[in-house]
Amino acid sequence: MNIEALKRQAAARALEEVRDGMKLGLGTGSTAKHFVDLLGEKVRAGLNVVGVPTSEATRIQAEQCGVPLTTLDEVDRLDLTVDGADEIDSALNLIKGGGGALLREKIVAAASDRMIVIADDSKWVDVLGRFPLPVELVPFGLAATRRAMAGAFAETGNSGQMVLRKDKDGHAFVTDGGHWIVDAQLGRISDAPRLAGLLTSIPGVAEHGLFIGLASLAVLAGSQGIRVIERR
Repeated sequence: MNIEALKRQAAARALEEVRDGMKLGLGTGSTAKHFVDLLGEKVRAGLNVVGVPTSEATRIQAEQCGVPLTTLDEVDRLDLTVDGADEIDSALNLIKGGGGALLREKIVAAASDRMIVIADDSKWVDVLGRFPLPVELVPFGLAATRRAMAGAFAETGNSGQMVLRKDKDGHAFVTDGGHWIVDAQLGRISDAPRLAGLLTSIPGVAEHGLFIGLASLAVLAGSQGIRVIERR
């Protein structure tokens, strides 16, 4: 079975958690895209839900699928967010942001009662860090922010190259929020919760891709079927 089919299986399993009347956070990325497609089918069949998209790309897709949308200015809390991940560990801590939507994804996840992360089982890791850690930065003072990031890495026993993400034209990649992204190639992240706190405290960091304690359930699809893991 190919990767896209596995992603769609995980999305379909997460859709079983959706109930009529729910307010949903709609994730960004290739796996979340399958969820929005399947959700649209349910909406066209009569399911009554409303969604908050985590990116402009997801907003456009959801509108095309007929999913009603709202914003976090119009609703207090979301019942459920369904999103993908670049890496998932056994504590359901995540690395996210490969698609560049980490800031909005984290805002929406934090405003939700539950977060389900969906993925093919290649995203399951013993230790986070093989996937480069995205850090969303304010362009002003970039060098100073990178020095502070290096200090946070050193303080937690991490090190690695920091690479400014570029778009296909070779310019700095710009997020929906107007920020840049530096991808930190750390290999194995020591003490991810502490590193997350240190990165958050750096003034030039808009957000980082460590999602600590936000996911309550992971749905992983593999050649042996679906695995559902709850956060301990």
